[in-house]
Amino acid sequence: MGALEGTRIVLGVSGGIAAYKAVEVCRRLVDAGAHVTPVLTEGALHFVGKTTFDALGSERAWTSLWDEDRPIPHTHLGQTADLIVVAPATARVLGLYANGISEDLLLNVLIATRAPVLVCPAMHTEMWEHPAVQDNLALLRRRGVHVVEPGVGRLAGGDVGAGRLAEPADIVAAAEAILAGGGAPARDLEGLRVLVTAGGTREAIDPVRFIGNRSSGKQGHAVAAEAAARGAEVTLVTTTGLPAPAGAEVVKVESAAEMESAVMRRAGEADVVVMAAAVADFRPVQVADRKLKKADGAPQIVLEPTTDILAALGADRRPGQTIVGFAAETDDVRTNAVDKLRRKGIDLIVANDVSAPGVGFEHDTNAVAIFDVDGGVNEIPLSDKRAIARGILDAVIELRSKQ
Repeated sequence: MGALEGTRIVLGVSGGIAAYKAVEVCRRLVDAGAHVTPVLTEGALHFVGKTTFDALGSERAWTSLWDEDRPIPHTHLGQTADLIVVAPATARVLGLYANGISEDLLLNVLIATRAPVLVCPAMHTEMWEHPAVQDNLALLRRRGVHVVEPGVGRLAGGDVGAGRLAEPADIVAAAEAILAGGGAPARDLEGLRVLVTAGGTREAIDPVRFIGNRSSGKQGHAVAAEAAARGAEVTLVTTTGLPAPAGAEVVKVESAAEMESAVMRRAGEADVVVMAAAVADFRPVQVADRKLKKADGAPQIVLEPTTDILAALGADRRPGQTIVGFAAETDDVRTNAVDKLRRKGIDLIVANDVSAPGVGFEHDTNAVAIFDVDGGVNEIPLSDKRAIARGILDAVIELRSKQ
């Protein structure tokens, strides 16, 4: 059974444009086995419909203290909940909650409960950075409220900045961690700088075509999200358009050369480097400046090797730095992975058999074996990629504890 199986969760939805993501949070919580009771504020109803949550939740959605048959609903909901999740949590809700003002049903439930509370802020950058909002969050944290930090990305109105609601998968993962261990994810990476790469590089042939691979970047993004949730200062160098993990700085690149430049500029300051990206081994020597036409015949493409970024990191590492590589294999996984671990001069290698069902590229799941330089191995069976990310970072923490 998963951590959410059989639990009762109140899902509070407040009035921000990010309320549409709460629909997916609700679905994921129910799919994980939780009994989900949606509670929508009046503001939320301007963005999402009650009927949607009636259909997706485990019971009909609540919207008011006054229009329901059951008396004192806030007391009932607060007392029976195992966890209360507020997604999105607007600046208004955070301020009222911090000051104990029971303005509507959701605030009454929050104040009336003794269950753990997880708030997921979402708002425009200027609001998120306002001292009053940050003071309210700091007060709530001191009282034991758990927080899933917002990400950096595109916001309503076309702006880009901090304040974007965390992705539903990250919110559900935080709920699982709270209910599994009685607290938020361990902050065991606090004070560490973690550099993660993700996705497959594209090596241009002409302005239209490229040489690439099947990497989706999902595993690298999961590692970055998990590292940020565990307190690290995270930089993610990625080729993908996947949403930015909450709390991570994102650097977009495309080619192996761009990834090399971005990684090597930042690696010296990183305590941990996780090279989850699938970097091309070769690139065309010449790139056509116009689209090649079929009528011109098959092009003769001459390839040259790209820089081995992982080997360069291993050769130039600074003392105390931990470097993790990946090996996507289709046969003789152990031999190939251990050989790569030793040749590259790194600390850990995460190997998988990408020919196996549900493993590796483009899937939401993975199964890996993590090898270390001392000959140890930790095998993680088929799991979602966030669980794989937890296993990888657990191995990093264990290794660093021995240094």
